Parts: sequence; C-alpha cells; structure tokens
Amino acid sequence: MTIRTRFAPSPTGYMHLGNLRSALYTYLFARHHGGAFILRIEDTDQARFVEGAVDVIYRTLRGIGMEWDEGPDVGGAFGPYVQSERKDMYLPYARQLVEAGKAYYCFCAKEDLEARRAEAEARGEVWKYDKHCKCLSHEEVAAKLAAGEPYVIRQDVPLSGEASFDDVIYGHIAVDCADLDDMILIKADGMPTYNFANVVDDHTMGITHVMRGNEYLASTPKYNLLYDAFEWERPVYIHMTQIMRDAQHKLSKRDGDAYYEDFIDKGYLSEAIVNYVALLGWNPGDEREFFTLAELCEAFGVEGMSKSPAIFDAQKLTWMNAEYIRRLAPETFTVHALPYYRSAGIGHMDTAVLAAILQQRTEIFSQIPGMVAFLAKAEEYPLSYFTNKKSKTNPDIALDVLKRVLPELEALQDWSIAGIHDLLIGLAQVWGMKNGTLLWPVRIALSGREVTPGGAVEIAYLLGRDEALARLRAGIAKLEVGE
Repeated sequence: MTIRTRFAPSPTGYMHLGNLRSALYTYLFARHHGGAFILRIEDTDQARFVEGAVDVIYRTLRGIGMEWDEGPDVGGAFGPYVQSERKDMYLPYARQLVEAGKAYYCFCAKEDLEARRAEAEARGEVWKYDKHCKCLSHEEVAAKLAAGEPYVIRQDVPLSGEASFDDVIYGHIAVDCADLDDMILIKADGMPTYNFANVVDDHTMGITHVMRGNEYLASTPKYNLLYDAFEWERPVYIHMTQIMRDAQHKLSKRDGDAYYEDFIDKGYLSEAIVNYVALLGWNPGDEREFFTLAELCEAFGVEGMSKSPAIFDAQKLTWMNAEYIRRLAPETFTVHALPYYRSAGIGHMDTAVLAAILQQRTEIFSQIPGMVAFLAKAEEYPLSYFTNKKSKTNPDIALDVLKRVLPELEALQDWSIAGIHDLLIGLAQVWGMKNGTLLWPVRIALSGREVTPGGAVEIAYLLGRDEALARLRAGIAKLEVGE
C-alpha cells in the first residue's frame, strides 16, 4: 500500500505555527515512508476566506522546501484540489446517504432552531437537533422540495450504541451515540460543511493516513459513522497535541507568537523555525537537536510523537536561531542581513567587516539595526562612558589620548583595518600604555556606546576617514567642555 497523506488548510489568513507543524509532520510521515503528500485547499467556509491566503500557503510551504506531489497548482489524478471547485460532487453523495436512510432533509428555519435551542437551555439541557424533520413522510419531503423550500441535509446519527475508532497516538476512543448531534452535511447554500467535505475528499483522494490536531478527536466518531454508512474503508488516524504558549494558554496573534511569517519578519531563519517546530511534540529518540529537512524526513516516526501538549518556548527558538546564524557562511549571513543594513542606513558599508563583527552576536536579524544604529548616526552619550577601570581610563586620560591620537589618524594614508590597527597598537606601544587605555576612549568617541559590536579599529574603518575624524574631534570638544 502506498501511503497517501494530505495537508488541508483553510485559506483564512497567515500560516499558524500549529498549521505549520501539521503540514510538517504530514509531509515528514509521507516522505519517510516513500508515500505521497497532497495539498488540498478547504474553502467551504467562504465567509472566512481571506484574499491572498492561498498564496501564503504556497509561499510558506515552498519556502521551507515542502513540495507537494498533488495539489491545486500542480494537478494530479484526484483533482480538483480546491473544495469550492468540487462543489457539485458533494450533494450526490449526501443524497446517496438519504436514500440509504443514513441522512435526511431538514427544513427547519433558523429562527425555529434558535427558539428550540433556547427552550432546551432554559430547562438546563444540552441542545442537539431533535430529529424533527426525520419524522416527515416521503410525501411531505417531496412536496417541500418541489415547492423550493430551503433545506439542509443532516446526518442521521443512531440514538444508541457506540461510535469508536483507534488512533495511533491516543489509542481506542469511544463515544456514546446518544451524545452526538445530527450534524449538517450540506448547507442551505448547497455547499458542504467542513466535516462532510473532509470525509468525501479524503476517500475520493485515496488518503490512507489522516494527521491533524487533537481538537478533531471529538469529531472523528461522526466522521467514521459516515465512512461506515458509505461502506468505505476508514483511514488511519494520527492526532497531534496542540502547541501551547504555556500550560493554560494557546498560541495567539495577540501575543505575537502565532504565525510563521511573524517570525520570518522578526528575522528568524526558516530552517531554525522548522527544526524547532519539528521538536514540538516529537522526539527523535536520541540527543540530536539540529536537523535539516532531509534529516527530519529520515528520522521522523510516529512512535516519537507525544500525547502531552507541546509548550512553545520563544527563548529556545531564539537560541536555536542564533546557532543557525552562527553556522552560516559569512556570505550567506550577509544575504540575510543586507535588508537590515539598508534599513539602518549602513548598506553602503563593507559587508565582510560587518559580518565579522555581527554574525556571532546576532540571535535574530531584526536585532541588527539596533546594534548598528550608531554607525549611521552619532549618538549622545555621557562623559562617564570614558571611565573604565579595567582599561585604566577616565575622562582626563581619555582627553589626553584623543588629542594625541587625532593628528596621527589625520595623517594616516592607509585607511584600512590593517592600517588603522597597526597605527593604534603601535602608538600604544610607543607611548607605553595598555592597548585598552588607548582603544577605549577612541571607541567611545567613535560610537557613543559602552558596548559595541566590533572594536575601535573596525568602527573607525566602517565610518570612513571623514566621519571617524569628525567624531573624534567632537569627543575632544565634549571632554574639554566637561559635559
């Protein structure tokens, strides 16, 4: 048997990390077993459809490297792969169930249903549809259909008995049929409900394994009643735990931790996000933490999936992202960093030197503008910055150093890393002072910061001769005035 899995998102916005993990696990499972990975767009809920959301799905999956074998844009033998384009196929299946006595037409008006629901709630009862229209005779149903009365088609759930299934992760799940509602299969507008379309699509597309969030555990017994009513073979179910922000709260857009593209926009690497998300609810069975997508395909197995909710740890993701950044080739780091250099106003500076001083300090790329803002524009700073016990310097010593260094730098012909370095270190030796005693006040005057990526030499080089000398003169003036 060839394993066929599917990722079936609704185009309602950006890719939530929970959706991303569902797609990832489904993809990894298929690839690990040499099966097919199918992309299906489930857009039956047109009220929630968001323009451009399908493109987000394509962009996200392809950006990660998760190519699908069948889907809306690549075709396949079981298309169309967009539910709204399959609309005409669902009603015949629903009518087949009606003819088999497994479903029925319901003509109840929305207002009547709301009134009966309110009455049940007033009695302290949990409302579920009371099978009112199931009691209609064939003649009554035919007359209402002929008159063009609006209707839905409802599943006829048995009043007694058990609906059960076996899940690979959660084991045997059983539900009393008396607790299940007669869910709507076809809505008044002729569109199928999500639940019905899901079953029909999975069967007609030959899906063998259904991987999805455990929020669908409660719905699965009703799905299986449909499979049984059609006398179709049930798929294998693998339900995943939810991803939580903490023990009580789900991930949410409000807290800025929900969507994949939010993290990309913050400067996280796609590879780090995928690696981290893969470990949210799955353990490879050894001590490995870093995986390429290909390595995940090889290592992934459902036996490593957990029943416990996965807790999303932003700090752990940031740590992993920093590790990924440090492992980049400097040229690749620059490709990612360049948009941030430009936004900070330093896109014209030497990217090789910038990479040398920033790569090991960068956890997420969006930190870069803040780290290098002083390069683009001189910053105000207090005289206290010139005091450093380790470097044995204070404002008086700093003033003396800067006055002596300035003319030497003004005369320097080779304004390069090597030229500036050799001059400053040579001056410290000639003047009989610690390197830090000379370099500290120079760096403070150039940057206006106590902590900087790169030292005085790199900063002077990046600023260029004119700007560096201007800042040193401004530092001298500041020290002379004493404020």
